[in-house]
Amino acid sequence: MANLKFSRQRESIKEYLAGTTEHPTADTVYMHLREVYPNISLGTVYRNLSLLSNTGEVLKISCGDGSDRFDGNPNPHNHFICKQCNHVYDLEMDSIEHITKIANENFTGEVEGHITYFYGTCGSCLEKNK
Repeated sequence: MANLKFSRQRESIKEYLAGTTEHPTADTVYMHLREVYPNISLGTVYRNLSLLSNTGEVLKISCGDGSDRFDGNPNPHNHFICKQCNHVYDLEMDSIEHITKIANENFTGEVEGHITYFYGTCGSCLEKNK
């Protein structure tokens, strides 16, 4: 891929995502960036998030409810998605990278990687449900 022209807005998106563990939606990123760039368009945010996820600089997390969340940590790690509040959490756990090897042992093609999301109810929602 050719080198991208520097963009202050794109860099601001990356900085915002790197500084939060909230896994925001594109709309949330847009609302945050409007504080710094009042004339930024939602389309610009969407295009830059798409570009950043395509280049592997940020992760795009599809939550299954039609919304996408974004993570500024592109290193391999797992996520938990609460089915009640739709909050996305980084899941601290031992690596499960060995499942790619297991998948390759049972597949005639070549498995290069995987994306795994864990679903359930977060602690906050469990507490509210009591």
